Amino acid sequence: MRTIFHLYFLSLGIVLSGCSLQKGNISMEVENPAETVRSSALVILSRSAITKKANGKLAPYYEVNIHNKNIPVQFDDLDGDGQWDELVFLHDFRPKEKLTVILRSSAIKPIGISGSKAHVRHQRLLENGSFGPSLAADTIDGKQKPTDFSKQKLPPFLTEGPAWENDRVGFRLYFDTRNGKDIWGKLKPEMVLDSVGTNSTANYHALNEWGMDLLKVGSSLGAGALALFIPDMEGKDTLVRVGGSNMENILYERVADGPVRAIFRMHYKNWKLHPALSPVSLTEEIQIWGGQLFYESVVHVTGLPANAALVTGIVNLYDAPENEILEGKATAIFTHHKQSENKDKLAMAILLNKEELQEFSTAKNSDTDIRNTYLVKMKTRNNEPNRFRFYAAWEKSVPALSDSARFEAFLRDELKAFQQPIIVNE
Repeated sequence: MRTIFHLYFLSLGIVLSGCSLQKGNISMEVENPAETVRSSALVILSRSAITKKANGKLAPYYEVNIHNKNIPVQFDDLDGDGQWDELVFLHDFRPKEKLTVILRSSAIKPIGISGSKAHVRHQRLLENGSFGPSLAADTIDGKQKPTDFSKQKLPPFLTEGPAWENDRVGFRLYFDTRNGKDIWGKLKPEMVLDSVGTNSTANYHALNEWGMDLLKVGSSLGAGALALFIPDMEGKDTLVRVGGSNMENILYERVADGPVRAIFRMHYKNWKLHPALSPVSLTEEIQIWGGQLFYESVVHVTGLPANAALVTGIVNLYDAPENEILEGKATAIFTHHKQSENKDKLAMAILLNKEELQEFSTAKNSDTDIRNTYLVKMKTRNNEPNRFRFYAAWEKSVPALSDSARFEAFLRDELKAFQQPIIVNE
């Protein structure tokens, strides 16, 4: 029997199953049904699936073996109960490729990966002027103001908030009322963001040997920040940035931190959009894994006003032409222009399921604090997820995509693969 699994909207993701072997080992066959190559595909195996295929005799851990070679793995506890919920690893697939995966039971957690491929960190400034350890959780008041660098050399949080990266690209979130998202261009595969920004004399907005901060965000939504569209507020439609002084506490929660993927959640609670509306709560879960040029966001909203919609977007400060593409049931908007802070080419894109798209549009730049943005408005329902991916390709780190036509071709392949989940043969 052939079963298709689709989890977390990952065209590159795989959920596996198989049959029990001797000594608690498990075997399964997976198939890439697409005509495209899948590099660094994220393979996800749930605890429940392994337990079922092991006839209830779950081993503490498992080694993953493909073609007689052990693959680096990660065990993620997604609900915080102290037990891992998913086993994940990365693998390359040729077009239409089928392969057999062996899970070998292990009493200890497998190790042996040379260098992490994904990382998330959030660090606070200490009284001695250094930054403390990466925090598992942190909370700020919704009225947290942006750093005034004319009065202080270092911000209260390393690079002003949580940062996440893989071996190809990085991003950061402003942990204050701006709540914008920014892009790190990377010139080396190592995880670098623990050291970037720790020295006030080192300018990360200028080109360094590791890369640089690429994006000028301003009052835009930058690299996929969030807003809500509220219709007919006091006689006019309103676009309201997630965050700001009309929100109570904002919570950061680290879920998983490499070596294969990194996951964190941002919780925005008791958001008072307007005196006439009930408070709204919003949670965004972001994950990034090795080998990709995107992060993936899953957003849940509760208390959503009638006809309101979740909005994300791409900054446009340099008159970059906006492009829209459609492949089957998936769609994307992208720009490709000399729009980096290094004055060279930077491509940005947002990809999502067509059925979740309400419309692509452009910020009005008047009667709003959100300007210079190409907008993606999504069909949004209470307690139901909206998913999108934000892509960034800088010509210095990805020279093969420095041409707009090539980037569009790359995106079309991403859209095609996005719609064709890996097939698992039982």
